[in-house]
Amino acid sequence: MSFFRRTVTLVMTFCLLLPMMAAARPLEEGQPMSLTSLAAILAETSTGTIIFEKNADEKREVASITKLMTALLVLEALERGEVQLTDSVQVSRNAAAMKGSQALLDANATYSLEDLLRTTIMASANDSAVALAEYLCGSEEAFVTRMNARARELGMNNTNYVNCTGYPQQGQYTTARDVCILCCEVAKHPRYTQYSSVWIDKLTHPGGRVTDLTNTNRLVRFYQGCDGFKTGSTDAAKYCLAATAEKNGMRLVAIVLGTPVSQTRFDEARAMLDYGFANYQRVAIANKGDLLGESMPIHGGAVDAVELALGSGLSMLLKNGQQSGLKLELSLPDYADAPIVQGDVLGMVNVLLDGQVIAKLNCVAAADVPRPGFIEGLYRILNNWR
Repeated sequence: MSFFRRTVTLVMTFCLLLPMMAAARPLEEGQPMSLTSLAAILAETSTGTIIFEKNADEKREVASITKLMTALLVLEALERGEVQLTDSVQVSRNAAAMKGSQALLDANATYSLEDLLRTTIMASANDSAVALAEYLCGSEEAFVTRMNARARELGMNNTNYVNCTGYPQQGQYTTARDVCILCCEVAKHPRYTQYSSVWIDKLTHPGGRVTDLTNTNRLVRFYQGCDGFKTGSTDAAKYCLAATAEKNGMRLVAIVLGTPVSQTRFDEARAMLDYGFANYQRVAIANKGDLLGESMPIHGGAVDAVELALGSGLSMLLKNGQQSGLKLELSLPDYADAPIVQGDVLGMVNVLLDGQVIAKLNCVAAADVPRPGFIEGLYRILNNWR
C-alpha cells in the first residue's frame, strides 16, 4: 500500500454535536447565569458532554442523591438476571428502623423487589434502600463495598460511599462531576425514569396498610419533559438536585449541590435546563455504513475501485449557529491492494469544527473486492499485452 496520502475535504451542511465526552473541558467557560448553588454542572447524558460547570470537583455530601448508585446496582443486577422484580424480599428490623425519609416498611414483612425499588427511587425511602442492599449482598456494608467498586469502574475518582442512603455519616462524599458521570450511566436504564417520573403513588403493605407517596422532585410535575433523577437534603449537604429532562431527542441533566434554600435548587436547575435546550442541540450526524461519495483505486482486484463508507456513527453536541464551521476531511492512501473485505479500514475521516479536529472516524470499504478469477485474470494479462 502506498504511503503517499491524498486529502479530500467534504463540507457538511447539517449540524453536529461535539463528542469529547466528560473528560474534555466544558463547552463554556464560567457560568452563563448566576447560581447560588455551591457546585453545579449542566451536561448532555448520551455523550457526557459538559456544557458548563461550577466547582465541579469540590468534594461534598449529597444526601439522598447517593441512592442513584444504590438504584443503579439494582438495575444492573436485574439486567444480568441475578434478581427479578417479582422477588420476595423480607425486610429486616435493621432496614425498617432507618431514620430519615421512609416508606414505613414493616419489620419482618415481605415486599416485592419492585416495590422496594420504586419507593427508593420515587420517595427516597431509606428503609427500602437498605432492604435492597441487604437482599443483594447480605448486608449494607457489603453492598457499600460494591458501590465503591462500581464508582471506580465508572471513573468516579472523587467519591466514597459509607452507606447506601446518603444519611449523614463521616467519610461519605462525592463531587458534581462524579454525580454527572453517575447520572449518565443511570440514564441508560429506562426503568429508572419509569419510577422517578411518577408524581404521586401509594404503597400497599402486606397487612393492608397504605402509605401515600409523593415524589421529592417537584420538577417532575412542574417542568415539561422532566422525568428524574433525584433530590437530596441534609444539614451538611444543604439542598441538592440532579434533574433530567428530554426534549427534541436530547436529554440534559442539571446538577446543583449545596443550595441554601430548597426551592432555589429547583429554580436554578430549571434555569440551567432552559439554557441548554435553548442554545444546544444533539444530532446524530453520521451512521455506521454511510457512504462518503468517494472511491479508492484497487490494485489487483476484480474491480478497479471500491466505494468508501464510515466505519462508525457519530453523535455530537453543538451550539446553535456553529454548523457552518463543520467539515469532514478524508485522509487516504493512493490505492489499496486486493483482496478487500467489506469493513476493512482504508483510511481516516477527520471531523473539523472551525478548522480544529474534534473527532476521528475510520474510513472503510463499503464492499468486498476479491482478486479476479483465473479466466478473468488471464483475460486481463492478455489484454494488457495488446
